[in-house]
Amino acid sequence: MRILFVGNSFTSRNNLPGLLKGLAGARGIDLEHKLISAGGASLRQHLNAGKALDALASGGFDTVVLQEQSTLPIKSPDRFRDSARDFGKAIAAAGARTAFYETWARRNAPETQRALTEAYGGAAAELGATLVPVGTVWERFLAQYDEPVLHDADNSHPALAGSYLAACVFLIALLNEDPVGIDVPVKGLTTDMAALLQQAAWDICSALAAGE
Repeated sequence: MRILFVGNSFTSRNNLPGLLKGLAGARGIDLEHKLISAGGASLRQHLNAGKALDALASGGFDTVVLQEQSTLPIKSPDRFRDSARDFGKAIAAAGARTAFYETWARRNAPETQRALTEAYGGAAAELGATLVPVGTVWERFLAQYDEPVLHDADNSHPALAGSYLAACVFLIALLNEDPVGIDVPVKGLTTDMAALLQQAAWDICSALAAGE
């Protein structure tokens, strides 16, 4: 599978695509990925810059993962939806499918998760795209566990555990695979911590799929 990731540091931090590649490989899936990232970039900025559209036009991608600037879906959901529509048209024209990387609320503003969830969920439903509900999984994980810490020290970006949890959600939502029991060492993450995050991702995603 070939995946194009379009986003910013919420995708590039801790090499989320690489973490997903490791998990996918353990399940027998050969994943190739390309990341187009710019610090703090919005999807509209990526559209205007043209680099993502050029990569898409070159062909060969099965899925394009879109990650909006972290607070834009909260502050300007209509702008997000417009950018999502424009990207969606280009992705469909290239013969690929669209996936949305739903991000999480900042640590000091957990109440904003609802707006993020609604914005990403609405865009995915409108475009018939895949929703990767990372933010919702984070929200439920944080309600159950104090450790490991998912946010980095700035209370915005992901710590390694947060990115690993995100990668597990991607494996489930995008590749339809179960992360539980995968033994691929990740520097900075203990075996027990990885196992906890894998199980939590599976349990929470299973509950979401069941409408719970």
